[in-house]
Amino acid sequence: MDAEHHSATPSPTPSGPGRASADDSGGAEGLDVLARELADLARALQSASSPQEVLDRAVATAVDLVPGAAEGTISLVRSRRTVTSAAATSAAARHLDELQTELGEGPCLDAVYTQRSTRVDHLARETERWPALAARADEIGLPSMLCLQLFVDGDNLGALNLLGAEPAAFGDTSEHVGLLLAAHAAVAVADARDLEHTHLGLAHRDVIGQAKGILMERHRLSADQAFALLASISQDLNRKLYDIAADLAATGELPQRPQHRPQQRPQQRPQHRSPRPGDR
Repeated sequence: MDAEHHSATPSPTPSGPGRASADDSGGAEGLDVLARELADLARALQSASSPQEVLDRAVATAVDLVPGAAEGTISLVRSRRTVTSAAATSAAARHLDELQTELGEGPCLDAVYTQRSTRVDHLARETERWPALAARADEIGLPSMLCLQLFVDGDNLGALNLLGAEPAAFGDTSEHVGLLLAAHAAVAVADARDLEHTHLGLAHRDVIGQAKGILMERHRLSADQAFALLASISQDLNRKLYDIAADLAATGELPQRPQHRPQQRPQQRPQHRSPRPGDR
């Protein structure tokens, strides 16, 4: 059997870091090219302006660099069943994620929860691992897949999913390169999210500080008292404290608290009972 055409049977070590390539000579020139491409990817991901741009660049680069890849997605997986395409190169690739959510099974879910990587030679023949998905493989039109665990973020997990236009499109080299790309992308996405959260946190802090300053000057309040007032209105209106502060900073006025009207108790009707022996 050609080294590039493996059966659909999982690798004996599915949780490992990827098998050594059986079809790659390992020559220095090939390794140097891959190293340069990964370095270029790392620089490109670091220069991205948002987590979404990181995801888009990562999946597009994976399709370009991984042998056999024709399309791809980066998926977010929630609650072990819901698969959402965070980035996709085509409608067909996105439909794969939608089907796995609908059916609750598939290689992306396996790659995220049970294996570091899952390779599929022919989806329509996977009647034992994913019978419902295999029965609808023609809806995707891309028979082979390589799904790689990408990152873990609290309860949300991620996977890099690559699809091939021919059966058995992915070999050991594909898996090896894909795992390297996934590692780079995971670090870049985590860094981009941390930076975005930091910027967002600083912006929120500035707006809340402006709102506190307005209240302190207008009502002669201390900083703690001004913050307590914002928090109280936030609770009464069931809105985020930042939104209350942003309204105050933009308009100079606090949102109106809801008017609570005292509820009138219904009059109690006298209870009637049948006369008992001894009643006068």
